[in-house]
Amino acid sequence: MNVGWLKTRKGVGARKWAVALLVLLVVTVLTGCQTLSFYCQAIGGQYELIAHRRSVEKLLADAGTPARLKNQLELLQRLRAFAEKELRLPVDSHYEKYVDVHRPFVVWNVEAAPEFSLEPKSWWYPVVGSLDYRGYFSESRAKRYGATLREKGYDVFVEGVEAYSTLGWFKDPALNTFIFQPDAGLAETIFHELGHQRVFSRSDTDFNEAFATTVGEEGARRWLRNGHEQAALERYEAELRRTRQFVGLIQTTREHLEALYGDQRTEEGELKAAKQEPKASHEELRRGKQQILEHLQQEYAELKKQWGGDASYDAWFARQINNAQLNSVATYFDLVPGFEQLLKANGRDLDKFYAAAKRLSKLPRKERRQELNSLVASAEHK
Repeated sequence: MNVGWLKTRKGVGARKWAVALLVLLVVTVLTGCQTLSFYCQAIGGQYELIAHRRSVEKLLADAGTPARLKNQLELLQRLRAFAEKELRLPVDSHYEKYVDVHRPFVVWNVEAAPEFSLEPKSWWYPVVGSLDYRGYFSESRAKRYGATLREKGYDVFVEGVEAYSTLGWFKDPALNTFIFQPDAGLAETIFHELGHQRVFSRSDTDFNEAFATTVGEEGARRWLRNGHEQAALERYEAELRRTRQFVGLIQTTREHLEALYGDQRTEEGELKAAKQEPKASHEELRRGKQQILEHLQQEYAELKKQWGGDASYDAWFARQINNAQLNSVATYFDLVPGFEQLLKANGRDLDKFYAAAKRLSKLPRKERRQELNSLVASAEHK
């Protein structure tokens, strides 16, 4: 998810951009020209989506709309109705419009971490607070910024993003970047992004993404069951099992690296780099890191055999894996077991689950992590 930060309402179009420019001016005074450049591209990118939106209903009525797109837009309408009625998600006017951005991703996120620590670099944004990534509507801009961070010694991961939520500040459109996903994938994407609008905790990326991941997966299961698509449900469940096994590999690898680097966990559950210089030299740390990452590749090769050669994660492993790339997985999945247990503890009643998650979002970070972790620990001891 990449977070938008400009609020819009019908009839105040001119004013919203004036407010945006005022915010830019204030941010620039506080933090300098590089920040101005970043927010300018963010405004420009969001404006591009607004300016090129087309009504889904009109596209469906247009004889010139390709059949493949029509099929997906019809599916989208059914998913919106299901999300509102069955999943109690705030659909509002989201995904009533469609935009073709003529590229494979809508934004590219830049994530970074020190060479010898898994502590993620964070950035501050108006309204939403600190997040562990920086999003660009241009791949070249994202890569240039990533290059500047590498020059400073960071491990960097630049990743294309197919969908994101503006948290209700705009009415999010459907995009060509995700509309052609398989049915279950599209369902999960829509429900995930709408989940962000149901519960959001300022400055806690891991909490927000794990909650939305849980909502997306549970919603997709219910969608498939509702349609009596048993074969599709079984394929989707198998896909989720592979994902959990992949995540398990990453978690184990991160634990080995944490021990190597001497990283520490705060009471809030955040990873922090060791305050003291490690006893090992940088060369020794690099060798140890390389050995751990090579072992990860070997473990994946074995896991892939168990999957019958499924290549879903080949592209991920084809890159030169680093701390930032490993963090990108942890962000979405570290807290998912806690949310899954929270859903079970509430009898899989979504209204109760949302209320419980909302309550957690208001707690101090330390307390909400402790509650989620205690749910997992209790389940493991049963």
